[in-house]
Amino acid sequence: MSPDQTLPLIAFAAAAMVTPGATTTLATASGAHFGFRRSLPFMIGVTIGVMAMATAAAAGLASLLLAMPSLELVMKLAGSAYLLWLAIKIGRSGPPHLDRSIAKPTSFLGALWIQLQNPKGWAVTLGAAASFGELARGAGELAALLGAVFGVLALLSLMLWCVAGLLLARLLRQAWQWRVLNIALALALATSILTMWR
Repeated sequence: MSPDQTLPLIAFAAAAMVTPGATTTLATASGAHFGFRRSLPFMIGVTIGVMAMATAAAAGLASLLLAMPSLELVMKLAGSAYLLWLAIKIGRSGPPHLDRSIAKPTSFLGALWIQLQNPKGWAVTLGAAASFGELARGAGELAALLGAVFGVLALLSLMLWCVAGLLLARLLRQAWQWRVLNIALALALATSILTMWR
């Protein structure tokens, strides 16, 4: 396949990965509170989750998940509760190192869980598998292609949002400024839960 053939897939995945949502909001908050290096396990966990979803979508497993409304409902409820809990912790926190309600960044496994329970992520990767299936000669090749494209773009997007958080942290000097940022990030994260219920 030529690079020209993969450009629409790359554009689709880039739009899906860069737009604001739960994981991008958490990457921004993590960058602001913990810096880039300490946020790496979170970013890698989300990336592995995205790659697994894209690979599963190419293999047809996402359609099975979407066909089981009870399992999807359980995932939505659990994911919403976890993200709401994280939003409350972020909203109640103060400047980094002065507040212990967020003592450490979201772990690799926590990030992986956040991503794997995200119905929007399943819908996007399933849509990509259906729309770009002709780019590959079989399910294995499509799984490798989607996993690579979504994985690279997810990691780049999360790094971008994390650096944005890091830059914000350097601009904030007063405790009230941190409070405003934390409340804004918490509200953005809480609002992103609504996308899971569409």
